[in-house]
Amino acid sequence: MGRKKKSRVPSDDGEEEEGLQNENHGKLSEEKSLYELLGVEKTATQQEIKKAYHKLALQLHPDKNPDDEEAKEKFQQLQKVISILGDEEKRALYDQTGCVDDADLAGEVVQNLHEYFRAVYKKVTEADIEEFAANYRGSDSEKNDLFDLYKKCKGNMHRLFCSMICSDPKLDSHRFRDMIDEEIAAGRCI
Repeated sequence: MGRKKKSRVPSDDGEEEEGLQNENHGKLSEEKSLYELLGVEKTATQQEIKKAYHKLALQLHPDKNPDDEEAKEKFQQLQKVISILGDEEKRALYDQTGCVDDADLAGEVVQNLHEYFRAVYKKVTEADIEEFAANYRGSDSEKNDLFDLYKKCKGNMHRLFCSMICSDPKLDSHRFRDMIDEEIAAGRCI
């Protein structure tokens, strides 16, 4: 792989812009951010990103480098960069996680994702689950879920227990049967 050097690329307005280039059009560095690869700031607008992309694409296009496999590979990687930074949702996800796609989930990226989700979502403990189950049992939510599942499972209690949260056939079968019988006796549709 060729040595990295900064190159100056003339812009449309006559000024020179810095962009990362490798000698002989080497691979885009996986260690650099996508913004650095395009030679733009993280705060760049979509217009600035597209402008930087077009300049690099013109330099690296396979038609301009017909016998250069590295240029072809770098051009393909450039397509991946613009597919992420050119899409607002993908860009926002990249900005939050630093992750490009599932193939990149390794090492530090996994750790970063873990830290991100720990910051966003509280750790669930057994005590939290027990508290939820205690509040859920006998609640209107449980009754609604029971009746919905009873309909979906067409009365098959084995299937119902497989789908019903916070339930145990040994503990809840009589209680559930009583609730269902009550609903049927009251003439409500089950």
